[in-house]
Amino acid sequence: MKRSSIAGALVILPLAVLAGALAWRSRGWPLIHDAPLMHYIAWRIAEGAVPYRDLFDMNFPGVYLLHMGALRLFGAGDGGWRAFDLTWLGGTSLAVAALAEPWGRLAAVGAGLFFAVYHLAGGAWQAGQRDFLLCPFVLLGALGVARWAERSRERSSLAWGGLALGAGITVKPHAGLFAAALIVLIAVVARRDDRSPAVPLGIFAATIAVAPLAAAAWLTAKGALAAWREIVFDYLLPLYSRLGRPDRWTVHWWQVWIPIAAGVALSVGSALARHRFTARHAVVTLGLGYGIAQFFGQAKGWEYHLYPLAAFAAVVLFAEAGRLLESRKLVAVALLACMASSGVLLGLKGVDAADAAWIAAKEHRVSAVVADLGGRLGPEDFVQVLDTTEAGVHALLRLHVVQPTRFLYDFHFYHDRESRIVERLRAEFIAGFDAHPPKFVVLLERGWPAGGYERVEGFADLRVRLSAYRVDRRRDGYIVYAR
Repeated sequence: MKRSSIAGALVILPLAVLAGALAWRSRGWPLIHDAPLMHYIAWRIAEGAVPYRDLFDMNFPGVYLLHMGALRLFGAGDGGWRAFDLTWLGGTSLAVAALAEPWGRLAAVGAGLFFAVYHLAGGAWQAGQRDFLLCPFVLLGALGVARWAERSRERSSLAWGGLALGAGITVKPHAGLFAAALIVLIAVVARRDDRSPAVPLGIFAATIAVAPLAAAAWLTAKGALAAWREIVFDYLLPLYSRLGRPDRWTVHWWQVWIPIAAGVALSVGSALARHRFTARHAVVTLGLGYGIAQFFGQAKGWEYHLYPLAAFAAVVLFAEAGRLLESRKLVAVALLACMASSGVLLGLKGVDAADAAWIAAKEHRVSAVVADLGGRLGPEDFVQVLDTTEAGVHALLRLHVVQPTRFLYDFHFYHDRESRIVERLRAEFIAGFDAHPPKFVVLLERGWPAGGYERVEGFADLRVRLSAYRVDRRRDGYIVYAR
């Protein structure tokens, strides 16, 4: 065997073993944190609720449609959610591999496995996060443009790439930034080849628009478009977009990104130094830039916002691996060291995430709320939870219980109180509460982005209404009020 083949095997085999071990450890991951919120919305929509009008949430319709599909195909249990997450991971890893495939088998297999390890090292709360769901769409968009740039007469790749990218925009509109970058690249490549960019740009832009227009038509048919516009333009953009920004930027296990960034820099630098920087290199480099913008542009500092960056970094990290290993130069040793150290750190991160005490505590809290309310609700009874992601909405999903208002969360009422939209949301909440008094109110202790039980003191109308209820249960992390 060639030395490069042996070195490649020494890269792939440990990655494959690590991916398999982490996948096996993940088999018991529960449905937890953000995913149950989207499951609850999907269940309510399937039962006839109108998105946005009946359910106040800031996510885009593609997220709801994906969760509706997951519920229909896999059910609402932990096992079904695990099956969905692993299926989505498999598809995303294949998309990563397809984007890296022209650089060789080592690049394709290594990049796909590396992304799988990255995801499985994140822990149960990363399963089904919206930026993770976005990844295959932006990867397929990148793949379509890369294939067209290499075989410009085959314009069909622009069509399916645009369709995929447009679907991604319905999940996270930030993908529109990547779409804009790819449109510029298409124009540059067409000009380089002395051809008119009009037709390829027209195909790509038109197909990008298909999924957003279909989503808009769906919302219109549901009677949800006006409510969506209000949430996005009156609340999300002016207020929510700057809510919860951290005082200092940090990411859990940020050390993992040091060898990844070093390996990516070595790979890109090697391609530039040898004048081998192709159109596909340009596409994935734009993907890296988009991934960085996606993380910092959302300005929340949440780890799952790094998913698009991780997907494109996996491709770039392995893109030059085969050629560099054949060269037997010092840079190949450095790249192998980056791969090995990032793999070790991801493995340690995966072990740490598998034993996260807060996930077990949250899972226990969900079960406790269900036990406190189960068997005490009639078919016409309502329960209002005052919560964000601590257990309340998840318990409602398990119980199949509806709230008397459209507000899944209560954090809207405690920030920017002087703004008209928050005043209007408060008034709407109280009106819904009075129109359909809930049998129980569940107040979760931990608010977001800050605050505890005392946050209710800042909402006088709610405090007055809670005073007409009695404390029915006082548990670790929540209080149940009974009418």
